[in-house]
Amino acid sequence: MPTVPLSVSASNASASKVKADILVVAKAHNGAVLAELDKSVVKELTGALDAIDFAGKAGSAVRVAAPKGVSAKSVAVIGVGEVEKLEDDLEKLRQHVGSFTRGLDAEVSVAFAIPTPTAEVAAAITLGAVLGAYRYNDYVSEKKKTASEITVITAKKFKDAVEEARIIASGVTGARDLVNQPPLDLYPETFANRVSELSKGRKVKATVYDAKYLEENGYGGLHGVGRGSARGPRLVKLEYSPKKAEKHLALVGKGITFDSGGLSLKPAQSMEEMKSDMGGAAAAAHTLFAVADLGLNIKVTAWLCLAENMPDGNAQRPSDVVTILGGKTVEITNTDAEGRLVLADGLVAAQKDNPDVVIDIATLTGAQIVALGKRTTGVMGTEVTRANVCVAADESGEQVWPMPFPEEIREQFRSATADLKNSGTREGGMLAAGIFLKEFIEEGTEWAHIDIAGPSFTTSPWGYTPEGGTGVPVRTLIEFARSMSK
Repeated sequence: MPTVPLSVSASNASASKVKADILVVAKAHNGAVLAELDKSVVKELTGALDAIDFAGKAGSAVRVAAPKGVSAKSVAVIGVGEVEKLEDDLEKLRQHVGSFTRGLDAEVSVAFAIPTPTAEVAAAITLGAVLGAYRYNDYVSEKKKTASEITVITAKKFKDAVEEARIIASGVTGARDLVNQPPLDLYPETFANRVSELSKGRKVKATVYDAKYLEENGYGGLHGVGRGSARGPRLVKLEYSPKKAEKHLALVGKGITFDSGGLSLKPAQSMEEMKSDMGGAAAAAHTLFAVADLGLNIKVTAWLCLAENMPDGNAQRPSDVVTILGGKTVEITNTDAEGRLVLADGLVAAQKDNPDVVIDIATLTGAQIVALGKRTTGVMGTEVTRANVCVAADESGEQVWPMPFPEEIREQFRSATADLKNSGTREGGMLAAGIFLKEFIEEGTEWAHIDIAGPSFTTSPWGYTPEGGTGVPVRTLIEFARSMSK
């Protein structure tokens, strides 16, 4: 399990009297120190910062001795750049706060005394601090240290906002945990066991369908992809269903616990990050858990399509034809275009429950990274749901971009031996994958496809994002569920 703050809380105590290893305040580039401290303390602190020429540039930070009258052992000042009001750009505030906690290398208690004029600012400080303090320690002999306690000093009326931000952060870090776990230990069966265990103690029902069930009941996509591995596929259905819920959101997550490419084998270097190919399933599961913990009044089901794509003698071959749940047939032309096959089964299964909206989440195409880079997610689907996902992303602070479905791309999937084939040309690869999935969406179903191939995993830390799994797009999905619940 990761090392995260043992305690996250709100306090309306005087910032000067809070006993912590580090008291955190902010400084704008215009010289203003932003702190919930007495004017005399702020004046002394400003003098100390001026003496070391700390300008408050965005993303910078400095730690100084605590001024007289402050109970904390030291004061850290983070630069927030050219700000008029902290509430004007909450995502920048999250990044600045998270950058500070990501840089911690000791087990310390941290109290944030940055002004919180609104509940949104209090939540942004909390979320940024917890996400930045995340450490994944399961496989290191010397544990990486971080904050053991995070306190946000804010008005009593904003206590609930701090707690909600803590729950959202737990959803993000939970998804990071799964993405970071090595494929030796995280494979379809153990993934299913993990989320089933996490369902206990929550108002969540978990149902696991094993390899035999999938083969016998027509899940040709999951069975075909998973048959090349000695560790067979699983389909997990998670259900959160409050009695008074009027809306139903279905999430379908790609969960390829390791992707070798199958017989269409990837180059060795391209496999190095392929433990992250289950980021969509991780996001779907932990979004549902967070929605349940928040008590949102919306039914959410998550379908986790879990398989390991390996090239043994039983693996599916190019030219094979598989039958997806519901009867549509697919000719395999590239075994490395496997994610869309497992998602097809999941999408068909999800629609049997007649949800109001279906969203699939997948590390689906390298073309997503070519088109939008490593930090911006591509969103496709029906016009209304695609737009609503983008709105939810803007609210949450995650970067997404809406993408089209050009009709001519459908021709890439024309097959002489089956209803369609599973891969086409290189051009427009991200869009093509979404258009393939559209073939399994019933007429009139509101649907979005979210491609997180780049944003789900990083080797270049920034802000509150560490190296490894990022937890994208859990925050967007939670916000989408919240908006539906209203």
